[in-house]
Amino acid sequence: MSSLGKKDEIIINNDVFVPYLTEEVLQSRIKELAEQINVDYAGKTPVFIGVLNGAFLFLADLIKSINVDCEIDFFKLSSYGDQKISSGNVKMLKELNCEVDGRDLIIVEDIVDSGLSIKFIEDLIGNSKPASMKVASLLVKPKSLMYDVKIDYIGFEIPSKFVVGYGLDYAQKYRNLRSIYILKEAE
Repeated sequence: MSSLGKKDEIIINNDVFVPYLTEEVLQSRIKELAEQINVDYAGKTPVFIGVLNGAFLFLADLIKSINVDCEIDFFKLSSYGDQKISSGNVKMLKELNCEVDGRDLIIVEDIVDSGLSIKFIEDLIGNSKPASMKVASLLVKPKSLMYDVKIDYIGFEIPSKFVVGYGLDYAQKYRNLRSIYILKEAE
C-alpha cells in the first residue's frame, strides 16, 4: 500500500521515500552515457544485454540515443525477491538468446549494489569468448560493493540506501515512477 505524503514523498509500507533523481536529470545523464558509448563503439556492432526486470527502462532510453548498429538481448536474474536487501544468491530466470562468442557485449544494469549479479554474469559469460564485455549501470552504490567488478559506464553513484522508481522496484511495484525516490532517514 502506498500513498503520497508531503512534498512528493511516497509512503510504502510505512517507509518514506523522497524524490532523489528527477526524470530530467536521469534523461540528461543517459544521453551523456549514450554519447560516450557511440564514440567507444564506432564501427562496431555491440550487443546490449539488459538485466531484467529493473534495467528495461534504462536500456530503452539509452538505446534511443545509440547511433551505432547494435543488437539487444536480455538476462533475467533475481537476487532480491520481495526484500529491500539482496538475498546473496542469484537465480537465472531467463538465459540469453544470442551468441556471445566473438561479440562486443554491454551488460546494462539498473543498479549495482553488492556487485553479486555482475560477478555472476562475468563468471557465466567467462565460459564463452566475447570480443569484449563492458558494464553500464544507471546507479552504483560504491560503499556497498562486496565484489571486485568494473563498471565502465556509471550514471550516478548513490549512497547505500534503498531506491525505487524508473525500473527499480519494491516487491515488484513502483517501477513505473518517472523519477527515482530514495528511502528517507528516520528523523
